[in-house]
Amino acid sequence: MAKIQPKTAISVNDFEVLGVIGSGSYGTVKKVMRLKDKKIFVWKELDYSSASESDKQMLVSEVNLLRELKHENIVKYVDRIIDRKKSILFLIMEYCEGGDLASYIAKVKKEGSTVEEQFIWKVCYQLTQAIKECHSRSKYGRSVLHRDLKPANIFLDSQLNVKLGDFGLARVLKHETSFAKTCVGTPLYMSPEQMSGMEYNEKSDMWALGCLLYELCSLRPPFVANNQIELAAKICMGKFDRISKNYSIKLYSLICSLLDVDVEKRPSIEVLLQNSALLNYHASNENNKMQQHQQQQNELDNMREEIAQLKNDLLVKKLELKKREKDIEVKEKEIEKRLTDIEAEKRI
Repeated sequence: MAKIQPKTAISVNDFEVLGVIGSGSYGTVKKVMRLKDKKIFVWKELDYSSASESDKQMLVSEVNLLRELKHENIVKYVDRIIDRKKSILFLIMEYCEGGDLASYIAKVKKEGSTVEEQFIWKVCYQLTQAIKECHSRSKYGRSVLHRDLKPANIFLDSQLNVKLGDFGLARVLKHETSFAKTCVGTPLYMSPEQMSGMEYNEKSDMWALGCLLYELCSLRPPFVANNQIELAAKICMGKFDRISKNYSIKLYSLICSLLDVDVEKRPSIEVLLQNSALLNYHASNENNKMQQHQQQQNELDNMREEIAQLKNDLLVKKLELKKREKDIEVKEKEIEKRLTDIEAEKRI
């Protein structure tokens, strides 16, 4: 495999495996703890033992691109370890304690509840920011396509902020047919152009985003079928049930635009970012952040005033105490003088 020189000489022995999170055809994902500082990460074990030389070179390229993707809504790349004897690449990534969006949807469904629209807009906005970062990486020669955008690949932090993860590294190692390599990703989220055998492009990521938003609303994918042929037919027709009317028409319209079978009419990430409803959400969210910040600032100011008042009260008490101590000292001297006078009178 082509050499990737790590910045620091780390090894698997620097980590303690805490448990297995999941596995796929290319390897296993594990929760690990870095021994030197007890920080928690995940590592993905990518087995490249049966990969061709060209696939290995492509994997190196993908890892290098992943390393350059630095955004608050993308799972952070930390480091990598290569075990050449076992032909395994360990990718060390940020750990997202909120789990993935698929587990979140399953939990909501199990509870017989629904996903709040405000949260769906949050997911939509933060994902568009992540996708924008990926699709605009032209300075590296090409856009970074996710290729497998689905709830299981969307992670959440402790504050339920979105982190896009699990990029298309596995695609290089699956050794599928040329058609399958073109049609990578989850079948339920594949776009009409993928089903028609066309090359994957940025608009395919947008279709997958539409499927994901639909699933958040309906707790199921927009297109389901008993077999691949039936699924392909449904996707290519682009017909799906309307989401619940409890959700706004703006959200429904946005999903419909993303699930347009005409790839030319389907919005790019740049167009989506100008969507009025999304812009309104962002403005409202920023306003809420400002209000929260102002509230926190007010609370801090109140705390500072309370501290200042306590300091002043303490100073007053100290001055009072000093005055009392001085009064006591004067009194003690008066008593001492009186006792001396009495003793003197006795001697006379």
